[in-house]
Amino acid sequence: MLQPTNSLAPQLLAGNRRALARTISLVEDGGSDAHALLATLYPHTGRGHVIGITGAPGTGKSTLVNALAKAYREQGRTVGVIAVDPTSPFSGGALLGDRVRMRDLAGDPGVFIRSMATRGSLGGLARATADVIAVLDAAGFDRILVETVGVGQAEVDIAGAAHTTIVVEAPGLGDEVQAIKAGVLEIADVFVVNKADREGADHTVMALQMMQGLAPVRAGHHAPAAQGWGDHGAARSAAQHVEAGAQPDGAWLPPITKTVAVRGEGVAQLRDWIEIHASYLVATGQREKRDFARATATLSHILRDELMAALLARLPAGQMSEVTAAVARRAVDPYTATAQMLAAFLNQSADGISESSQAAGSQP
Repeated sequence: MLQPTNSLAPQLLAGNRRALARTISLVEDGGSDAHALLATLYPHTGRGHVIGITGAPGTGKSTLVNALAKAYREQGRTVGVIAVDPTSPFSGGALLGDRVRMRDLAGDPGVFIRSMATRGSLGGLARATADVIAVLDAAGFDRILVETVGVGQAEVDIAGAAHTTIVVEAPGLGDEVQAIKAGVLEIADVFVVNKADREGADHTVMALQMMQGLAPVRAGHHAPAAQGWGDHGAARSAAQHVEAGAQPDGAWLPPITKTVAVRGEGVAQLRDWIEIHASYLVATGQREKRDFARATATLSHILRDELMAALLARLPAGQMSEVTAAVARRAVDPYTATAQMLAAFLNQSADGISESSQAAGSQP
């Protein structure tokens, strides 16, 4: 029997896993019940640290997420995992294979894994991902890992949803040019060269260093010790002239760390770099700025979707098809057609407000 929606929030906040799963399903479907539930949960958010993991297909993101979740569990932290899978453009279904790859985490009460389909959403994230992040945050998970479907031209939205963004590369994939195109230098807080036991791993590290504008140091030279942030067991960027992490001017230079996720090698160091970055965000005020940016993006997406739904609801039946056909025939360009529909929508809205005001004024 399905739980009534008004009882889900208290049960979720009390740690009920079934209520958590039901809440996420409700949020994914959307609607007024989901919005009311999110409104109840929202004051309980803001405690978890959101970690985005993105990279080209084949870099081992899912295996790395699995290993990273284990590393956090070793510290006693609770972990929520959101694995965003691509939706088939033909069937509308998704493989949701990350649950298979992360099956060894099943049964751990400190880990919750949820696969989501993109449902055609660009940016590598499902539209409801931000809401699911909020639900896991309210449920009390310390670290929330969000794995995207893969990096590409439009798939950098993870940087707007996460506090710490990890970009995963792997040797032998020829991704150096693609990385530049996708702008991952701008979104990455930590670079990971996974599958570092393969030939070419050092070349991939050097390519990333060159993209950062850093020259490799001479043999025997070591980068200076990090100042003020602690080592935390993290591997320092000994192959760079400049120490990775917090800079004297307050900027952050993304570290480049190597892992072999399938064997868990280097994952503890990656976890430590994430924690160093989390401390940096708080100490410099960047955490608040990123939360503000997330709120801005969320409001923009909601406004866009709500306005689009309102516009389509007010269009006369069949008008959208007629306008689309006119654009396809080259009878009108898309911008003019859009402007005409928006003008009609705004005029209808203004007329509706005017009529409501007149009706209110005529009442005794």
